[in-house]
Amino acid sequence: MGRSLSRAARAWVAVLAVLVLVHLIAQLAGAEAFAQVSQWLLMPALGAVVVTATRWPRGHLVTWVLVALGLSWLGDLVPSLVGDDAAFLVMVGFFLLAQTAYVVAFAPAVRASVVHRRPVLLLPYAAVLVALVALCAPGAGSLLVPVAVYGGVLTAMAVLSTGLGRVAAIGGAVFLVSDALIALEAFVPSWELAGQGFWVMLTYVTGQGLIAAAVVSRNVAERQAPEPAPVRTFVQRPPVRDNVVALV
Repeated sequence: MGRSLSRAARAWVAVLAVLVLVHLIAQLAGAEAFAQVSQWLLMPALGAVVVTATRWPRGHLVTWVLVALGLSWLGDLVPSLVGDDAAFLVMVGFFLLAQTAYVVAFAPAVRASVVHRRPVLLLPYAAVLVALVALCAPGAGSLLVPVAVYGGVLTAMAVLSTGLGRVAAIGGAVFLVSDALIALEAFVPSWELAGQGFWVMLTYVTGQGLIAAAVVSRNVAERQAPEPAPVRTFVQRPPVRDNVVALV
């Protein structure tokens, strides 16, 4: 895919790489201000990569993935602009919309996903969902139903991402891990993971990045595919009479 990227797309990939590196270092160093500001810039940079790397007409998949990235950006940004009491719910709300947008983006490829091709692989996804909800249930209280709904949409995103190929499937699974880490920290009092913020953001940008890479690759492949040759049709004409026949 790298050779097919435009100069602008390559520039945005470099910007994104620098932002990710700065953000992860800030997470490890506990530099909250740098971590927060750099987090606000991650999804716009990834969105710029997708826009500059894809070709018009971008179609259903690219359009809805850009919507998902935009909603993810709002999920990163808006919680820091509201009170602490509402921040978590605002974040969950925007990311629920982002996951829904991903589901809409991936849905047309459902026949290529594990849903149709290897239904047995749905069992691990279901097991993860059940385990996550069960672990969060005691601490979720009145938020148990929203947690279960979010978990269901998140799992659906991961399942449907398999329809775009291995890279997207890995991205969807890693994105699921990222959100699962957030849920465990929020609702399981005994949960302790050293470097929680680092691991959440590492899996977050990795998951989103892999999904974006798969979407760009598909768009480029589709736009470079040769157009099918037109099918020639012949209009039936009345037979031309031979001169000898005409004389007879």
